[in-house]
Amino acid sequence: MNFLVTGAAGFLGVALSNQLAREGHVVRALDDLSNGDNELLFEDVHFTRGDVSDRPKLWSLLQDIDCVYHLAARVRVAESLLYPREYTDVNVGGTVSLMEAMRDVGVRRVIFASSGAVYGNQLDQPLNEEAKTYPRSPYAVSKLAAEYYVRTIGELWGIEAVALRIFNAYGPGQSLPPSHPPVVPNWLRQAVRGGSIIVHGDGEQTRDFVYINDVVRALTAAATAPDLDGAIINVGSGQETSANELAAKIMEVTNSHAEILLTPNNDPGVSRMCADLTLAKKKLGYKAKTSLADGLVKTLELDKRFQKSKK
Repeated sequence: MNFLVTGAAGFLGVALSNQLAREGHVVRALDDLSNGDNELLFEDVHFTRGDVSDRPKLWSLLQDIDCVYHLAARVRVAESLLYPREYTDVNVGGTVSLMEAMRDVGVRRVIFASSGAVYGNQLDQPLNEEAKTYPRSPYAVSKLAAEYYVRTIGELWGIEAVALRIFNAYGPGQSLPPSHPPVVPNWLRQAVRGGSIIVHGDGEQTRDFVYINDVVRALTAAATAPDLDGAIINVGSGQETSANELAAKIMEVTNSHAEILLTPNNDPGVSRMCADLTLAKKKLGYKAKTSLADGLVKTLELDKRFQKSKK
């Protein structure tokens, strides 16, 4: 098949693009490189630097494309609190521009990478796709709004559209920005360096951590699975892990003596989060294969940044 992947130089985009190329597909990749590295893409991935709102560029890249993976987005929750307009421009405006370009060229299938963050605080766990959404950040709002645009525009213009709500993905190559880095690579880095692992709140808040290879399997399955038009599907591990449990597991797999520090006055975010994968199994034949312990070990083994830190 012929694919276009937007946001292809990001953490998830690189893993997906390389896997599609590995399977023998033609892959066109688009990224503005604001938070990615195209050097990580395989040589046979056809990379173009550009903005997802650039309609003329999209018209060119979409020629003869069978399916689009729309991953391009700004993704830092804390940053979105400061810059909600920018998150709306990229995550919502960019999505609408892409859907318009797909309509113009005649591409008929799009897979949108949404987020489990759209659920917000929920008493009932695990979270299924029928739950009401309570987004708590501009980032989450932008992802939810983009879901509506993808589905609505798809219905209007005959584009088969599916949104995958991806939970806390982690694995080798995940970005480590100076401020508000993702928890798994940040704590791994602190553990191997013998630093301090900072746990917000009391550490009892939970998340669903899903290894990158499992996410990619769900994404690739969505390209050819039948009867997905308009579907919203969770992608996670189906396992609920507290911050305290994650810290302990990281200490164990790194054999670290790093100090764990609780910061009770800091907002830990939503209290619980775990994906119900019933629909993913039914529609995609998906089940997470990698346990948290195995995923952490693989991340340590495959990510050179952590290997360097050990020396």
